[in-house]
Amino acid sequence: MAVTNKLACYSDPVDHYSHRVRIVLAEKGVSAEVIYVEPGQCPPKLAEVNPYASLPTLVDRDLALYESTVVMEYLDERYPHPPLMPVYPVARANSRLLIHRIQRDWCRLVDLVLDPRSKETERTQARKELRESLTGVSPLFAEKPFFLSEELSLVDCCLLPILWRLPVLGIELPRQAKPLLDYMDRLFARQGFQASLSVAERDMRQR
Repeated sequence: MAVTNKLACYSDPVDHYSHRVRIVLAEKGVSAEVIYVEPGQCPPKLAEVNPYASLPTLVDRDLALYESTVVMEYLDERYPHPPLMPVYPVARANSRLLIHRIQRDWCRLVDLVLDPRSKETERTQARKELRESLTGVSPLFAEKPFFLSEELSLVDCCLLPILWRLPVLGIELPRQAKPLLDYMDRLFARQGFQASLSVAERDMRQR
């Protein structure tokens, strides 16, 4: 079996968990082979390195990592410039807690809306909750150029894929969410973010 000498990232072209890892790769300028895997089509190599065959999966020579937050933190430590996590322990812990809250409060709702097995009443309620929650925190985005930070962080990398998918989720933010809408415009225009998009993801905002 040939040894993988360069970084490979197995990625779902539409999934927001895969997208967050691609944002980290692009923002750091890391050269990696992004291997897009369609749902239900697991390459033999992926099954070989990841017992769950889940996406995203990062392969760095003999190391294989899965679970998006683990992959993102590894990339931030492996390629330290530009840093996407604070240096100091208290600030790092706060960033990890924000990521956990995004996961628990918002990703859960996104997954519920996108899951074809969800009932329509559940989807409707999840859309309402997500819209109201994002609108409620919108003033926080007026305080700093990034989400509660002066610099781009892994927190933004987790949040941006959700915000990019709002049209697909059937969510339109109201005008009073202007600080959040301005944040979205700024960060979606970043070179790194644009480079992170799959063809399918570009289509999400060209409908």
